[in-house]
Amino acid sequence: MSQATTSQATSSQATARTLTLCADDFGQSTEINQGILALLSLNRLAAVSVMSQGPAWAVGAPALKAHHQTADIGLHLNLTHRFDRDTYVRPLAAWLVSTPLAWVDRQAVRTSFRQQIDLFVKHMGRLPDYLDGHQHVHAFAVIREMLVEVIAEYWQAQAKPWVRAPDQLLDNGQVPLKAWVLRTATSGFAACLENAGLRYPAGFAGLYALTPAANFPERMDGWLRQLPTGTLIMVHPGEQSSDVSDPIRDARYAELQHLQSPQFTDRLQSAGVRLARLSSAV
Repeated sequence: MSQATTSQATSSQATARTLTLCADDFGQSTEINQGILALLSLNRLAAVSVMSQGPAWAVGAPALKAHHQTADIGLHLNLTHRFDRDTYVRPLAAWLVSTPLAWVDRQAVRTSFRQQIDLFVKHMGRLPDYLDGHQHVHAFAVIREMLVEVIAEYWQAQAKPWVRAPDQLLDNGQVPLKAWVLRTATSGFAACLENAGLRYPAGFAGLYALTPAANFPERMDGWLRQLPTGTLIMVHPGEQSSDVSDPIRDARYAELQHLQSPQFTDRLQSAGVRLARLSSAV
């Protein structure tokens, strides 16, 4: 490569928009783990969110740990998905109704968050790089207070984790009602993080109908073209699965097929986008 060509490539990288592609639900199943690990091996992800209560977490942790230098590994705090009878959960609808009224068992939430952090540390040997939440419950009223408390408790002698801020949603993904509910339930969360001295990505995207018919490649193309630098895009890839308890299993496979395809890298290049770790995108 000539010096001029090298200079042009370096300049192009310097001026590219940086986006963080974050895969959720690692640990929920072997198929999800396999899909995420396949994308990590292709450098198609910059962050992975772990469900540390999941049945596939302990077995999947060693393979995920091997990617810690190329992707941030965070904790996907769960209060809605029941893995076993000891998992403290409530339906999402119940949280949507109870949190604005402050009808929350604060000690139960606090204990659950501690248990999930401990399970992460047990198999990773360190604290998460960042925190977010399954179905975004970490950002709901009152629950966010427990989140700030456990961060202060666990991250006393080191840099605080990043936190996903879903109230910074930039695109409704053609599901306007879902977007309205999310924005309403998480309103003011970014301000809460700022008051606590915590940082978060400048924007959030990835919301859509989570069905193959929703045309994930088209949704992703739009996000790559339009989103500003520093935005975090959540994705939910996974290998083919017959697990009928997973309502988005078909969408997971559709996402995986697109994200590991040459067409996706072509879209990144044509949109002038470079995938960046959460820590460097904020």
